[in-house]
Amino acid sequence: MSRRTTRFPVEGANSLWHVYKTVPFWKVVRNFIVIQLARYTPFLSLKNWMYRTFLRMKVGEQASFALMVMLDVMFPEKISVGKNTVIGYNTTILAHEYLIKEYRLGEVHIGNEVMIGANSTILPGVHIGDGAIVSAGTLVHKDVPAGSFVGGNPMKLIYTKEEREKREIGQEAVPNRG
Repeated sequence: MSRRTTRFPVEGANSLWHVYKTVPFWKVVRNFIVIQLARYTPFLSLKNWMYRTFLRMKVGEQASFALMVMLDVMFPEKISVGKNTVIGYNTTILAHEYLIKEYRLGEVHIGNEVMIGANSTILPGVHIGDGAIVSAGTLVHKDVPAGSFVGGNPMKLIYTKEEREKREIGQEAVPNRG
């Protein structure tokens, strides 16, 4: 499925020159400060409280944002993260993209018990289903089915939920001789 974004055409200079017509300057300043403080905060409950309170994000209980996670500075309220999900080190989650002739906005929904590996980038308008695993360094440019394992740039499906479950059952039966 393609990403769910709304397109807003601009005239004249590229869309980034129109940025403060699309989002208030002081909102961006506040969001930047909150995000930068949270990026270095080692206390997960404080980080989640900051995101919910100041950025109006939907953050599930026991969601974990690792060190250096970079959230969309302009539209963080368009990001939701489910319960008991892990967002890996230095991951970027975007809800906007400024292009030459337009800008696009899209909600990002990350489900419950999702694992997102370090240094991944999630583009606007993407939904990641419950229980999915995103390999480190992945560019998430389209929806991720629940329970699946994806990775790469561009992102590819590595295992479906059913294939992953079969592999996990098979691994449990093999004794660890390491």
